[in-house]
Amino acid sequence: MESQEMKIELRNLQVEDYRDLKAAMEKAYTDYDDDPWRLKDIQLLLEKFPEGQICVCVNDKVVGCALSIVVDYDKYGDNHTYEQIVGNYTFNTHDSDGDVLYGIEVFVHPEYRGMRLARRLYDARKEICESFNLRSIIFGGRMSRYSKHKEEYTPKQYIENVKSNSVHDPVLNFQFSNGFHVKKLIRNYLPDDEASHDYAALMEWNNIYYEAKEKVINQTKSVVRIGLVQWQMREMRSFEQLVEYMDYFIDAVSEYQSDFILFPELFNAPLMQAYNHMGVSQAIRELASYTEPLRDMLLEKAVSYNINIISGSMPHLRDDKLYNITYLCRRDGTWDSYDKIHITPSEKEAWGMQGGSRIKTFDTDAGKIGILVCYDVEFPELSRIYANEGMQILFVPFLTDTQNGYMRVRNCSMARAIENECYVAIAGSVGNLPKVSNMDMQYAQSAVFTPSDFAFPTNCIKAETTPNTEMTIVADVDMDLLKELHNHGSVRTLTDRRGDLYEVVWKGEGSNG
Repeated sequence: MESQEMKIELRNLQVEDYRDLKAAMEKAYTDYDDDPWRLKDIQLLLEKFPEGQICVCVNDKVVGCALSIVVDYDKYGDNHTYEQIVGNYTFNTHDSDGDVLYGIEVFVHPEYRGMRLARRLYDARKEICESFNLRSIIFGGRMSRYSKHKEEYTPKQYIENVKSNSVHDPVLNFQFSNGFHVKKLIRNYLPDDEASHDYAALMEWNNIYYEAKEKVINQTKSVVRIGLVQWQMREMRSFEQLVEYMDYFIDAVSEYQSDFILFPELFNAPLMQAYNHMGVSQAIRELASYTEPLRDMLLEKAVSYNINIISGSMPHLRDDKLYNITYLCRRDGTWDSYDKIHITPSEKEAWGMQGGSRIKTFDTDAGKIGILVCYDVEFPELSRIYANEGMQILFVPFLTDTQNGYMRVRNCSMARAIENECYVAIAGSVGNLPKVSNMDMQYAQSAVFTPSDFAFPTNCIKAETTPNTEMTIVADVDMDLLKELHNHGSVRTLTDRRGDLYEVVWKGEGSNG
Protein backbone atom coordinates (compact mmCIF):
# COMPACT_ATOMS: atom_id res chain seq x y z
CA MET A 1 0.00 0.00 0.00
CA GLU A 2 1.14 3.52 -0.71
CA SER A 3 1.69 5.82 2.26
CA GLN A 4 -1.31 8.06 2.71
CA GLU A 5 -3.63 9.46 5.32
CA MET A 6 -5.72 6.59 6.60
CA LYS A 7 -9.27 6.52 7.99
CA ILE A 8 -10.44 3.32 9.67
CA GLU A 9 -14.13 2.84 10.39
CA LEU A 10 -16.00 -0.02 12.02
CA ARG A 11 -19.72 -0.10 11.20
CA ASN A 12 -22.69 -2.25 10.26
CA LEU A 13 -22.60 -3.78 6.80
CA GLN A 14 -24.91 -2.41 4.10
CA VAL A 15 -26.15 -3.99 0.87
CA GLU A 16 -24.31 -1.27 -1.04
CA ASP A 17 -21.01 -2.66 0.33
CA TYR A 18 -21.37 -5.92 -1.58
CA ARG A 19 -18.93 -5.15 -4.41
CA ASP A 20 -16.10 -4.30 -1.98
CA LEU A 21 -17.06 -7.24 0.22
CA LYS A 22 -16.86 -9.73 -2.64
CA ALA A 23 -13.51 -8.36 -3.84
CA ALA A 24 -12.03 -8.58 -0.34
CA MET A 25 -13.25 -12.14 0.16
CA GLU A 26 -11.83 -13.29 -3.18
CA LYS A 27 -8.42 -12.00 -2.07
CA ALA A 28 -8.74 -13.40 1.43
CA TYR A 29 -9.53 -16.97 0.45
CA THR A 30 -7.07 -17.78 -2.30
CA ASP A 31 -6.05 -20.93 -0.37
CA TYR A 32 -9.62 -22.21 0.07
CA ASP A 33 -11.77 -23.42 -2.79
CA ASP A 34 -15.04 -21.70 -1.97
CA ASP A 35 -17.27 -19.23 -3.76
CA PRO A 36 -17.70 -15.69 -2.39
CA TRP A 37 -20.86 -14.84 -0.52
CA ARG A 38 -23.73 -14.20 -2.90
CA LEU A 39 -25.59 -10.92 -2.84
CA LYS A 40 -28.84 -12.66 -1.91
CA ASP A 41 -27.13 -14.27 1.11
CA ILE A 42 -25.98 -10.88 2.38
CA GLN A 43 -29.43 -9.43 1.79
CA LEU A 44 -31.02 -12.24 3.81
CA LEU A 45 -28.61 -11.76 6.69
CA LEU A 46 -29.21 -8.01 6.74
CA GLU A 47 -32.95 -8.60 6.72
CA LYS A 48 -32.87 -11.13 9.57
CA PHE A 49 -30.16 -9.72 11.84
CA PRO A 50 -28.65 -6.42 10.62
CA GLU A 51 -26.96 -5.76 13.96
CA GLY A 52 -24.87 -8.92 13.60
CA GLN A 53 -23.31 -8.04 10.23
CA ILE A 54 -20.32 -5.73 10.70
CA CYS A 55 -17.51 -4.54 8.47
CA VAL A 56 -14.28 -2.63 8.78
CA CYS A 57 -13.47 0.06 6.22
CA VAL A 58 -10.20 1.70 5.30
CA ASN A 59 -10.67 5.00 3.50
CA ASP A 60 -14.35 4.16 2.95
CA LYS A 61 -13.56 0.81 1.34
CA VAL A 62 -14.74 -2.44 2.94
CA VAL A 63 -11.67 -4.58 3.60
CA GLY A 64 -13.02 -7.06 6.14
CA CYS A 65 -16.21 -8.29 7.73
CA ALA A 66 -17.70 -10.47 10.44
CA LEU A 67 -21.09 -12.12 9.87
CA SER A 68 -23.13 -13.78 12.59
CA ILE A 69 -26.58 -14.99 13.60
CA VAL A 70 -28.26 -15.81 16.91
CA VAL A 71 -29.19 -19.45 17.46
CA ASP A 72 -30.93 -21.55 20.09
CA TYR A 73 -27.85 -23.65 20.67
CA ASP A 74 -29.66 -26.55 22.32
CA LYS A 75 -31.28 -27.31 18.96
CA TYR A 76 -27.87 -28.15 17.47
CA GLY A 77 -25.54 -29.16 20.29
CA ASP A 78 -21.79 -29.51 19.85
CA ASN A 79 -21.96 -31.97 16.97
CA HIS A 80 -23.16 -29.98 13.99
CA THR A 81 -22.03 -28.84 10.57
CA TYR A 82 -21.71 -25.37 9.14
CA GLU A 83 -24.59 -26.01 6.72
CA GLN A 84 -26.87 -27.01 9.59
CA ILE A 85 -26.11 -23.77 11.41
CA VAL A 86 -26.81 -21.58 8.36
CA GLY A 87 -29.86 -23.64 7.36
CA ASN A 88 -28.38 -24.37 3.94
CA TYR A 89 -27.98 -20.60 3.51
CA THR A 90 -31.62 -19.82 4.24
CA PHE A 91 -30.54 -18.51 7.69
CA ASN A 92 -33.89 -19.61 9.08
CA THR A 93 -31.82 -20.92 11.96
CA HIS A 94 -31.56 -17.33 13.23
CA ASP A 95 -33.64 -17.10 16.38
CA SER A 96 -34.09 -13.73 18.04
CA ASP A 97 -34.89 -15.62 21.26
CA GLY A 98 -31.73 -17.72 21.01
CA ASP A 99 -28.86 -17.71 23.49
CA VAL A 100 -25.68 -17.88 21.40
CA LEU A 101 -24.11 -15.51 18.87
CA TYR A 102 -22.81 -17.85 16.19
CA GLY A 103 -20.02 -16.57 13.95
CA ILE A 104 -20.49 -17.70 10.36
CA GLU A 105 -17.77 -15.64 8.68
CA VAL A 106 -14.83 -13.38 9.40
CA PHE A 107 -12.06 -12.28 7.06
CA VAL A 108 -9.73 -9.37 6.25
CA HIS A 109 -8.28 -8.46 2.88
CA PRO A 110 -4.64 -9.71 2.89
CA GLU A 111 -3.26 -6.27 1.97
CA TYR A 112 -4.68 -4.90 5.23
CA ARG A 113 -3.55 -7.63 7.59
CA GLY A 114 -1.14 -6.63 10.35
CA MET A 115 -3.32 -3.63 11.22
CA ARG A 116 -5.26 -5.58 13.90
CA LEU A 117 -8.49 -5.08 11.99
CA ALA A 118 -9.69 -8.61 12.76
CA ARG A 119 -9.31 -7.84 16.46
CA ARG A 120 -11.65 -4.88 16.01
CA LEU A 121 -14.19 -7.17 14.37
CA TYR A 122 -13.92 -9.68 17.21
CA ASP A 123 -14.27 -6.94 19.82
CA ALA A 124 -17.38 -5.69 18.04
CA ARG A 125 -18.82 -9.19 18.14
CA LYS A 126 -18.23 -9.33 21.87
CA GLU A 127 -20.09 -6.03 22.27
CA ILE A 128 -23.02 -7.47 20.28
CA CYS A 129 -23.01 -10.59 22.46
CA GLU A 130 -23.09 -8.48 25.63
CA SER A 131 -25.68 -5.98 24.41
CA PHE A 132 -28.09 -8.77 23.37
CA ASN A 133 -27.46 -10.63 26.65
CA LEU A 134 -26.26 -13.80 24.89
CA ARG A 135 -24.35 -16.36 26.90
CA SER A 136 -21.48 -16.88 24.45
CA ILE A 137 -19.99 -16.56 20.98
CA ILE A 138 -19.43 -19.88 19.22
CA PHE A 139 -18.07 -20.79 15.79
CA GLY A 140 -16.18 -23.55 14.03
CA GLY A 141 -12.54 -22.55 13.69
CA ARG A 142 -10.50 -23.91 10.81
CA MET A 143 -7.32 -25.80 11.70
CA SER A 144 -5.69 -24.17 8.72
CA ARG A 145 -2.32 -25.95 8.81
CA TYR A 146 -3.23 -29.31 10.27
CA SER A 147 -2.87 -31.09 6.92
CA LYS A 148 0.87 -30.32 7.06
CA HIS A 149 1.14 -31.94 10.51
CA LYS A 150 -1.39 -34.78 10.28
CA GLU A 151 1.32 -37.45 10.15
CA GLU A 152 3.02 -35.95 13.18
CA TYR A 153 0.10 -35.10 15.47
CA THR A 154 -3.41 -36.21 16.19
CA PRO A 155 -5.92 -33.32 15.95
CA LYS A 156 -5.94 -33.02 19.75
CA GLN A 157 -2.15 -32.93 19.89
CA TYR A 158 -2.09 -30.35 17.11
CA ILE A 159 -4.38 -28.02 19.09
CA GLU A 160 -2.29 -28.46 22.24
CA ASN A 161 0.88 -27.62 20.33
CA VAL A 162 -0.74 -24.52 18.86
CA LYS A 163 -1.80 -23.42 22.35
CA SER A 164 1.78 -23.88 23.62
CA ASN A 165 3.13 -22.02 20.57
CA SER A 166 5.10 -25.07 19.43
CA VAL A 167 3.14 -24.97 16.18
CA HIS A 168 1.85 -21.84 14.49
CA ASP A 169 -1.68 -21.84 13.12
CA PRO A 170 -2.69 -18.28 12.13
CA VAL A 171 -6.40 -18.95 12.62
CA LEU A 172 -6.27 -20.78 15.97
CA ASN A 173 -3.49 -18.60 17.38
CA PHE A 174 -5.56 -15.51 16.69
CA GLN A 175 -8.63 -16.99 18.36
CA PHE A 176 -6.70 -18.07 21.45
CA SER A 177 -5.23 -14.58 21.77
CA ASN A 178 -8.76 -13.14 21.70
CA GLY A 179 -9.98 -15.10 24.68
CA PHE A 180 -11.60 -18.04 22.88
CA HIS A 181 -11.19 -21.63 24.07
CA VAL A 182 -11.74 -24.96 22.32
CA LYS A 183 -15.14 -26.35 23.27
CA LYS A 184 -14.91 -29.50 21.15
CA LEU A 185 -13.15 -31.05 18.18
CA ILE A 186 -15.60 -31.80 15.35
CA ARG A 187 -15.30 -33.57 12.02
CA ASN A 188 -16.82 -32.76 8.62
CA TYR A 189 -17.78 -29.27 9.74
CA LEU A 190 -16.85 -27.63 6.44
CA PRO A 191 -17.01 -29.59 3.18
CA ASP A 192 -13.73 -29.92 1.27
CA ASP A 193 -11.58 -28.12 3.87
CA GLU A 194 -8.44 -30.00 2.90
CA ALA A 195 -6.12 -27.67 4.83
CA SER A 196 -7.91 -28.65 8.07
CA HIS A 197 -8.12 -32.30 6.98
CA ASP A 198 -11.91 -32.08 7.53
CA TYR A 199 -11.49 -31.11 11.20
CA ALA A 200 -12.59 -27.96 12.98
CA ALA A 201 -12.16 -26.64 16.50
CA LEU A 202 -15.45 -25.52 18.00
CA MET A 203 -14.43 -22.23 19.63
CA GLU A 204 -16.28 -20.39 22.41
CA TRP A 205 -16.04 -17.06 24.23
CA ASN A 206 -18.19 -16.77 27.34
CA ASN A 207 -20.04 -13.58 28.17
CA ILE A 208 -19.41 -13.03 31.90
CA TYR A 209 -22.23 -10.47 32.00
CA TYR A 210 -24.84 -12.93 30.75
CA GLU A 211 -27.98 -13.13 32.85
CA ALA A 212 -30.04 -16.23 32.17
CA LYS A 213 -33.71 -15.60 31.50
CA GLU A 214 -35.70 -18.04 33.57
CA LYS A 215 -38.48 -19.61 31.56
CA VAL A 216 -41.08 -21.26 33.73
CA ILE A 217 -43.88 -21.68 31.18
CA ASN A 218 -44.05 -22.11 27.40
CA GLN A 219 -40.76 -24.02 27.34
CA THR A 220 -39.77 -25.74 24.11
CA LYS A 221 -41.35 -29.19 24.10
CA SER A 222 -39.23 -32.30 23.74
CA VAL A 223 -42.26 -34.61 23.40
CA VAL A 224 -45.10 -33.46 21.14
CA ARG A 225 -48.54 -35.07 21.07
CA ILE A 226 -50.31 -35.36 17.70
CA GLY A 227 -53.98 -36.23 17.14
CA LEU A 228 -55.29 -37.36 13.75
CA VAL A 229 -58.93 -37.45 12.67
CA GLN A 230 -59.94 -40.18 10.22
CA TRP A 231 -63.13 -38.47 9.10
CA GLN A 232 -66.29 -40.26 7.97
CA MET A 233 -67.85 -38.71 4.88
CA ARG A 234 -71.60 -38.63 5.57
CA GLU A 235 -74.62 -36.62 4.57
CA MET A 236 -74.62 -33.19 6.23
CA ARG A 237 -77.39 -30.73 5.58
CA SER A 238 -75.95 -27.62 7.21
CA PHE A 239 -72.78 -25.76 8.17
CA GLU A 240 -73.84 -26.04 11.81
CA GLN A 241 -73.97 -29.84 11.58
CA LEU A 242 -70.43 -29.90 10.16
CA VAL A 243 -69.20 -27.68 13.00
CA GLU A 244 -70.89 -29.96 15.53
CA TYR A 245 -68.99 -33.00 14.23
CA MET A 246 -65.70 -31.09 14.16
CA ASP A 247 -66.23 -29.85 17.70
CA TYR A 248 -66.72 -33.43 18.85
CA PHE A 249 -63.32 -34.50 17.50
CA ILE A 250 -61.47 -31.37 18.67
CA ASP A 251 -62.91 -31.86 22.15
CA ALA A 252 -61.97 -35.56 22.20
CA VAL A 253 -58.40 -35.07 21.01
CA SER A 254 -57.75 -32.02 23.22
CA GLU A 255 -58.84 -34.02 26.27
CA TYR A 256 -55.53 -35.89 25.89
CA GLN A 257 -53.60 -32.56 26.04
CA SER A 258 -52.60 -32.93 22.40
CA ASP A 259 -50.48 -30.22 20.80
CA PHE A 260 -51.87 -30.70 17.27
CA ILE A 261 -54.99 -32.05 15.59
CA LEU A 262 -55.04 -32.77 11.85
CA PHE A 263 -58.19 -32.99 9.69
CA PRO A 264 -58.24 -34.50 6.16
CA GLU A 265 -58.23 -32.81 2.76
CA LEU A 266 -61.63 -31.44 1.65
CA PHE A 267 -63.34 -32.93 4.72
CA ASN A 268 -66.20 -30.43 4.28
CA ALA A 269 -67.21 -31.90 0.90
CA PRO A 270 -70.58 -33.17 2.25
CA LEU A 271 -71.82 -29.57 2.16
CA MET A 272 -71.65 -29.73 -1.67
CA GLN A 273 -74.71 -31.94 -1.75
CA ALA A 274 -76.97 -28.87 -1.66
CA TYR A 275 -75.30 -27.59 -4.85
CA ASN A 276 -74.88 -30.88 -6.72
CA HIS A 277 -77.48 -29.87 -9.30
CA MET A 278 -75.23 -26.99 -10.43
CA GLY A 279 -72.47 -29.23 -11.77
CA VAL A 280 -69.15 -30.09 -10.12
CA SER A 281 -67.30 -26.89 -11.07
CA GLN A 282 -69.94 -24.55 -9.67
CA ALA A 283 -70.72 -26.77 -6.67
CA ILE A 284 -67.17 -26.57 -5.32
CA ARG A 285 -67.18 -22.79 -5.79
CA GLU A 286 -70.29 -22.64 -3.65
CA LEU A 287 -68.47 -24.79 -1.09
CA ALA A 288 -65.71 -22.15 -1.03
CA SER A 289 -68.15 -19.69 0.56
CA TYR A 290 -67.84 -21.69 3.81
CA THR A 291 -64.05 -21.57 3.94
CA GLU A 292 -63.41 -18.32 5.78
CA PRO A 293 -66.23 -18.91 8.31
CA LEU A 294 -64.70 -22.34 8.94
CA ARG A 295 -61.28 -20.80 9.46
CA ASP A 296 -62.67 -18.29 11.94
CA MET A 297 -64.51 -21.04 13.80
CA LEU A 298 -61.38 -23.21 13.98
CA LEU A 299 -59.33 -20.31 15.26
CA GLU A 300 -61.83 -19.88 18.12
CA LYS A 301 -61.68 -23.63 18.82
CA ALA A 302 -57.85 -23.59 18.80
CA VAL A 303 -57.86 -20.97 21.54
CA SER A 304 -60.71 -22.36 23.62
CA TYR A 305 -59.49 -26.00 23.45
CA ASN A 306 -55.78 -25.03 23.72
CA ILE A 307 -54.70 -27.01 20.66
CA ASN A 308 -53.05 -26.17 17.33
CA ILE A 309 -55.43 -27.12 14.51
CA ILE A 310 -54.37 -28.03 10.97
CA SER A 311 -57.66 -27.52 9.20
CA GLY A 312 -57.38 -30.19 6.56
CA SER A 313 -58.06 -28.37 3.31
CA MET A 314 -60.92 -26.43 1.71
CA PRO A 315 -61.61 -24.72 -1.62
CA HIS A 316 -60.80 -21.01 -1.56
CA LEU A 317 -61.72 -18.40 -4.18
CA ARG A 318 -59.14 -15.64 -4.55
CA ASP A 319 -59.09 -13.18 -7.46
CA ASP A 320 -61.67 -15.43 -9.15
CA LYS A 321 -59.23 -18.36 -9.03
CA LEU A 322 -59.92 -21.53 -7.06
CA TYR A 323 -57.23 -22.85 -4.70
CA ASN A 324 -57.04 -25.78 -2.30
CA ILE A 325 -56.08 -24.09 0.98
CA THR A 326 -55.05 -25.35 4.40
CA TYR A 327 -55.00 -23.28 7.57
CA LEU A 328 -52.82 -23.58 10.63
CA CYS A 329 -54.87 -22.17 13.50
CA ARG A 330 -52.57 -21.73 16.48
CA ARG A 331 -53.75 -21.84 20.06
CA ASP A 332 -52.25 -18.39 20.65
CA GLY A 333 -54.91 -16.92 18.33
CA THR A 334 -52.74 -16.49 15.20
CA TRP A 335 -53.11 -18.29 11.89
CA ASP A 336 -51.24 -19.04 8.67
CA SER A 337 -52.20 -20.70 5.41
CA TYR A 338 -50.79 -22.89 2.66
CA ASP A 339 -52.10 -23.40 -0.88
CA LYS A 340 -51.72 -26.86 -2.38
CA ILE A 341 -48.93 -26.61 -4.98
CA HIS A 342 -49.53 -29.68 -7.15
CA ILE A 343 -53.07 -30.08 -8.49
CA THR A 344 -54.15 -33.50 -9.75
CA PRO A 345 -55.52 -33.92 -13.28
CA SER A 346 -58.96 -34.59 -11.79
CA GLU A 347 -58.91 -31.37 -9.73
CA LYS A 348 -57.92 -29.35 -12.80
CA GLU A 349 -60.41 -30.89 -15.21
CA ALA A 350 -63.45 -31.24 -12.94
CA TRP A 351 -63.06 -28.19 -10.69
CA GLY A 352 -60.68 -25.85 -12.49
CA MET A 353 -58.41 -25.80 -9.44
CA GLN A 354 -55.19 -23.72 -9.51
CA GLY A 355 -51.88 -24.60 -7.86
CA GLY A 356 -50.30 -22.32 -5.26
CA SER A 357 -46.94 -20.59 -5.70
CA ARG A 358 -45.51 -20.30 -2.17
CA ILE A 359 -44.13 -22.72 0.36
CA LYS A 360 -43.52 -21.95 3.98
CA THR A 361 -42.54 -23.62 7.23
CA PHE A 362 -44.44 -22.55 10.32
CA ASP A 363 -43.17 -21.87 13.83
CA THR A 364 -45.43 -23.16 16.60
CA ASP A 365 -45.13 -23.58 20.36
CA ALA A 366 -44.47 -27.29 19.73
CA GLY A 367 -41.82 -27.09 17.03
CA LYS A 368 -41.33 -26.10 13.41
CA ILE A 369 -43.80 -27.74 11.04
CA GLY A 370 -44.51 -28.01 7.35
CA ILE A 371 -47.78 -28.72 5.53
CA LEU A 372 -48.23 -30.47 2.18
CA VAL A 373 -51.62 -31.44 0.79
CA CYS A 374 -52.05 -34.97 -0.57
CA TYR A 375 -50.47 -35.00 -4.08
CA ASP A 376 -47.80 -32.53 -2.91
CA VAL A 377 -46.11 -35.20 -0.80
CA GLU A 378 -45.36 -37.21 -3.95
CA PHE A 379 -42.86 -34.52 -4.97
CA PRO A 380 -39.79 -34.83 -2.70
CA GLU A 381 -38.37 -31.40 -3.52
CA LEU A 382 -40.91 -29.51 -1.38
CA SER A 383 -40.25 -31.42 1.82
CA ARG A 384 -36.51 -31.16 1.25
CA ILE A 385 -36.81 -27.37 1.16
CA TYR A 386 -38.81 -27.60 4.39
CA ALA A 387 -36.11 -29.80 5.93
CA ASN A 388 -33.48 -27.20 4.99
CA GLU A 389 -35.54 -24.71 7.00
CA GLY A 390 -35.55 -26.94 10.07
CA MET A 391 -38.92 -28.70 9.78
CA GLN A 392 -39.52 -31.29 12.50
CA ILE A 393 -43.05 -32.48 11.69
CA LEU A 394 -44.71 -32.65 8.27
CA PHE A 395 -48.52 -32.70 8.22
CA VAL A 396 -50.26 -34.17 5.16
CA PRO A 397 -54.06 -33.96 4.90
CA PHE A 398 -55.13 -36.20 2.02
CA LEU A 399 -58.14 -37.45 0.09
CA THR A 400 -57.88 -40.68 -1.92
CA ASP A 401 -60.67 -42.69 -3.48
CA THR A 402 -58.80 -45.94 -4.20
CA GLN A 403 -56.25 -48.07 -2.42
CA ASN A 404 -53.76 -47.38 -5.22
CA GLY A 405 -54.08 -43.64 -4.65
CA TYR A 406 -53.75 -44.11 -0.91
CA MET A 407 -50.60 -46.22 -1.24
CA ARG A 408 -48.94 -43.49 -3.29
CA VAL A 409 -49.57 -41.00 -0.50
CA ARG A 410 -48.58 -43.46 2.23
CA ASN A 411 -45.36 -44.71 0.64
CA CYS A 412 -44.21 -41.24 -0.36
CA SER A 413 -44.95 -39.93 3.14
CA MET A 414 -42.85 -42.69 4.65
CA ALA A 415 -40.03 -41.83 2.26
CA ARG A 416 -40.25 -38.14 3.23
CA ALA A 417 -39.87 -39.08 6.92
CA ILE A 418 -36.76 -41.13 6.24
CA GLU A 419 -34.97 -38.84 3.80
CA ASN A 420 -35.70 -35.65 5.78
CA GLU A 421 -35.23 -37.15 9.27
CA CYS A 422 -38.58 -35.85 10.48
CA TYR A 423 -42.00 -37.09 11.57
CA VAL A 424 -44.82 -37.20 9.01
CA ALA A 425 -48.51 -37.28 10.00
CA ILE A 426 -51.16 -38.10 7.40
CA ALA A 427 -54.95 -37.96 7.81
CA GLY A 428 -57.65 -38.91 5.32
CA SER A 429 -61.40 -39.50 4.98
CA VAL A 430 -63.39 -42.71 4.69
CA GLY A 431 -66.92 -43.57 3.56
CA ASN A 432 -69.08 -42.53 0.63
CA LEU A 433 -70.89 -39.47 -0.69
CA PRO A 434 -73.23 -40.86 -3.34
CA LYS A 435 -75.06 -37.53 -3.68
CA VAL A 436 -71.92 -35.46 -4.35
CA SER A 437 -70.45 -35.76 -7.85
CA ASN A 438 -66.69 -36.40 -8.14
CA MET A 439 -66.58 -37.32 -4.42
CA ASP A 440 -68.24 -40.72 -4.54
CA MET A 441 -65.98 -42.84 -2.30
CA GLN A 442 -62.91 -42.60 -0.11
CA TYR A 443 -60.17 -44.92 1.15
CA ALA A 444 -57.84 -44.05 4.05
CA GLN A 445 -55.61 -45.33 6.80
CA SER A 446 -54.23 -42.37 8.74
CA ALA A 447 -50.82 -42.69 10.38
CA VAL A 448 -47.75 -41.10 11.95
CA PHE A 449 -44.45 -42.11 10.34
CA THR A 450 -40.93 -41.85 11.72
CA PRO A 451 -37.37 -41.90 10.43
CA SER A 452 -35.64 -45.27 10.25
CA ASP A 453 -32.99 -45.89 12.91
CA PHE A 454 -32.57 -47.71 16.21
CA ALA A 455 -34.46 -45.11 18.25
CA PHE A 456 -37.60 -45.47 16.12
CA PRO A 457 -40.02 -48.32 15.33
CA THR A 458 -38.48 -50.85 12.96
CA ASN A 459 -41.34 -50.42 10.49
CA CYS A 460 -41.19 -46.59 10.77
CA ILE A 461 -44.83 -46.45 11.93
CA LYS A 462 -45.42 -44.69 15.24
CA ALA A 463 -49.19 -45.19 15.09
CA GLU A 464 -51.90 -45.92 12.51
CA THR A 465 -55.65 -46.27 12.33
CA THR A 466 -57.78 -49.19 11.24
CA PRO A 467 -58.36 -48.80 7.47
CA ASN A 468 -61.69 -47.32 6.38
CA THR A 469 -63.04 -46.81 9.90
CA GLU A 470 -63.96 -43.48 11.47
CA MET A 471 -61.66 -42.94 14.43
CA THR A 472 -58.87 -40.86 15.92
CA ILE A 473 -55.35 -41.74 16.95
CA VAL A 474 -53.11 -39.87 19.37
CA ALA A 475 -49.34 -40.35 19.26
CA ASP A 476 -46.32 -38.85 21.02
CA VAL A 477 -43.23 -37.94 19.00
CA ASP A 478 -39.88 -37.16 20.62
CA MET A 479 -38.13 -34.14 19.13
CA ASP A 480 -34.86 -34.88 20.95
CA LEU A 481 -34.62 -38.13 19.02
CA LEU A 482 -34.51 -36.11 15.80
CA LYS A 483 -31.61 -34.04 17.11
CA GLU A 484 -29.78 -37.22 18.10
CA LEU A 485 -30.46 -38.71 14.66
CA HIS A 486 -29.16 -35.61 12.85
CA ASN A 487 -25.86 -35.81 14.71
CA HIS A 488 -25.30 -39.48 15.58
CA GLY A 489 -27.57 -41.54 13.32
CA SER A 490 -26.40 -44.75 11.64
CA VAL A 491 -26.75 -42.76 8.43
CA ARG A 492 -27.35 -39.02 8.11
CA THR A 493 -29.43 -38.33 5.03
CA LEU A 494 -29.44 -34.58 5.65
CA THR A 495 -25.80 -33.92 6.47
CA ASP A 496 -24.40 -36.45 3.98
CA ARG A 497 -25.98 -34.79 0.96
CA ARG A 498 -23.49 -33.89 -1.77
CA GLY A 499 -24.11 -30.16 -1.92
CA ASP A 500 -21.04 -29.83 -4.11
CA LEU A 501 -22.86 -31.79 -6.84
CA TYR A 502 -26.56 -30.92 -6.54
CA GLU A 503 -29.08 -28.79 -4.70
CA VAL A 504 -32.82 -28.14 -4.56
CA VAL A 505 -33.57 -24.55 -5.55
CA TRP A 506 -36.92 -22.81 -5.04
CA LYS A 507 -37.88 -20.61 -8.01
CA GLY A 508 -41.29 -19.44 -6.79
CA GLU A 509 -42.30 -16.33 -4.87
CA GLY A 510 -40.19 -17.34 -1.90
CA SER A 511 -40.11 -19.77 0.96
CA ASN A 512 -40.25 -18.92 4.61
CA GLY A 513 -37.89 -16.00 5.06
